[in-house]
Amino acid sequence: MIRKFLPESFQHFLFGNRTKHGLAPDLKDPDWLDWVQQSVEIYSKVQKSNIGLLINNLGYKAIFREIELDGKKVLEIGSGDLSHIEFWNSSPVSYTAVDIDPEFLKMTAQKIKCSFHPVLLQDRNQTLPFPNSTFDIVLSFYSLEHLYPLKFHLKEINRVLKNDGFLAGAIPNEGGFSWALGRTLTSKRWVRKNTSIEYDKIICWEHPNFADDILFELNRIFSVVKKRYSPFNFLPSLDLNLVTSFIAFKKDTHR
Repeated sequence: MIRKFLPESFQHFLFGNRTKHGLAPDLKDPDWLDWVQQSVEIYSKVQKSNIGLLINNLGYKAIFREIELDGKKVLEIGSGDLSHIEFWNSSPVSYTAVDIDPEFLKMTAQKIKCSFHPVLLQDRNQTLPFPNSTFDIVLSFYSLEHLYPLKFHLKEINRVLKNDGFLAGAIPNEGGFSWALGRTLTSKRWVRKNTSIEYDKIICWEHPNFADDILFELNRIFSVVKKRYSPFNFLPSLDLNLVTSFIAFKKDTHR
């Protein structure tokens, strides 16, 4: 990817100074505390309006064209405000949402119509509170980039999936040039204008996982059977595209 050939100072500008700040948040850091307090507002202002909404929808549309939820037990990792429900073509028998923010679970509860089970996690490193082989489908939209250490969380998802179950979702192409440039012109600009948060520090902790690393780990732990790049699927490049969607089965169990 292009970032690997960029000068270090330019990498820090686009992706944060990960050498200095690391990938795990300092839970007592003032910027982190401000970020946690304001994250729902920032999410709604930046990710759920104008260009942010259009980009998120690319991943939702790509997945819900491919999968059926009818009669399935579904778990979602980080449901947010459940904005993708408008793209569902069927309804699951049950839907379980896990999140670290109670406000997002409240938003989800207002939209869901089937049997709903909200689960509030105390921190991002908590194991999933479900038995092995519980769910038919796990959904993860724009959450894998947040989960650190990634391998631990992917193994947890794999554990709670049934043998013929699959993980489906989308990730931003974090670490790619187009994504970083777009963020500089939108999210980063908004946060700097409207808050006192040091965004270049926070992005190291909010998005510790680059897209190429996520896809590498997905391929190690699961069998990735579908992958789509948006908006230019005919150009399979993480640098040129903004979002990558995927469907991944437990290894050696997909049909």
